Amino acid sequence: MVIMKFPQKLVRDFYKIFNQVITEEIPDGLKLPDSFSQLVAELKNNQYDAKTFAFSLRAMMEKLDREIRESKVSELMNRHFAASSIPKGIHCFSLRLTDEYSSNAHARRQLPSPELLPVLSNNSYHHFVLSTDNILAASVVVTSVGRSSLEPEKVVFHVITDKKTYAGMHSWFALNPVASIIVEVKGIHQFDWLTRENVPVLEAIESHHDFRNYYHGNHIAGANLSNTTPRSFASKLQARSPKYISLLNHLRIYLPELFPDLDKVVFLDDDVVIQRDLSPLWEIDLQGKVNGAIETCKGEDEWVMSKYFKNYFNFSHPLIAKHLDPDECAWAYGMNIFDLRAWRKTNIRETYHFWLKENLKSNLTMWKLGTLPPALIAFKGRVHPIDPSWHMLGLGYQSKTNIENVKRAAVIHYNGQSKPWLDIGFDHLRPFWTKYVNYSNDFVRNCHILES
Repeated sequence: MVIMKFPQKLVRDFYKIFNQVITEEIPDGLKLPDSFSQLVAELKNNQYDAKTFAFSLRAMMEKLDREIRESKVSELMNRHFAASSIPKGIHCFSLRLTDEYSSNAHARRQLPSPELLPVLSNNSYHHFVLSTDNILAASVVVTSVGRSSLEPEKVVFHVITDKKTYAGMHSWFALNPVASIIVEVKGIHQFDWLTRENVPVLEAIESHHDFRNYYHGNHIAGANLSNTTPRSFASKLQARSPKYISLLNHLRIYLPELFPDLDKVVFLDDDVVIQRDLSPLWEIDLQGKVNGAIETCKGEDEWVMSKYFKNYFNFSHPLIAKHLDPDECAWAYGMNIFDLRAWRKTNIRETYHFWLKENLKSNLTMWKLGTLPPALIAFKGRVHPIDPSWHMLGLGYQSKTNIENVKRAAVIHYNGQSKPWLDIGFDHLRPFWTKYVNYSNDFVRNCHILES
């Protein structure tokens, strides 16, 4: 290919013209060519002077940029709706298991069996807590713990769900025991402590008009899309997931009250997979801290492991600026070791409630993302960093995740929109999750779960 160099004078003339049209308004009624080929043809036919040509080229590029931006925003909105919806197969799965609870005595059997009830408060066992209304996701978490554990008989799972999902969740674990793991299934309605009097802030969040409109309303109305990058818009959409006003999502802040006899628990999100024995977590010395978590500001990945307080909070808000350091390292929810004895000596829950109220009074201007920001404040100074190999984040939004790193991690976390049970999940990351789905199970098979 022959590379031609333009004469310097011609280049200077082009620069002068282009530099001029950058600062001027595009003329009204300027007719744009439909394609670059048409632009070249019209240029050949002497239909443009130099300035009109420059304006046409600029207008074409700006039009293309708008179309690309609008297309990306449309794609992000579609992904948001896909991530917020319940797939047909999973809805079927829940309905059939709920029906089974009403018609099958085995599906209603006591969990755990009466002779094992004392184990639920026995601190010599390894206690996990999982809070979710997704039965399939819960089955994967518990199954992956069972297969990875060196001593599954020492594992106790406390699965907490909402009232509408309780029967189906109970059915699944009653009919499908996992290795030697002891499983308890409880609905929020079965905890005497979870009354409106004890959780007034969350009651307000679920009923407050501004909150409901923020999470369920029009996500484009009022947004200045011309000044918003797709990445920024994607972040705002993720922050407006309806799950963030669910009591199940806030439930971890009440663990000391919900499990008054337990000293230490590991809390797991429902979008994780366990690939290694987690019993060593109970041996980690938290050095008097309450929360053992990985820090998320010390990795090489700019998407996943570069999170500081400034990524979560609005530091133009006077209360935030007064009390927080924008460069303080953030940490991750999803796999946390909680020392409940140390927690009970603190005011963490009250601090969490206080800041939720302040954000409500400030019309949600203090932070944008769900449950982590108030927790970052409430646990401030009470977090013990654990080795990042225990918990790998980003499998739900980072398509370029290193597969070898995924294989080595103890817990992998599909945080983000692209959950492995959704069609928008990343195909190359999905098998790490689907390997724990029992496709021979009648309920899974008949509901065509993840059937291609």
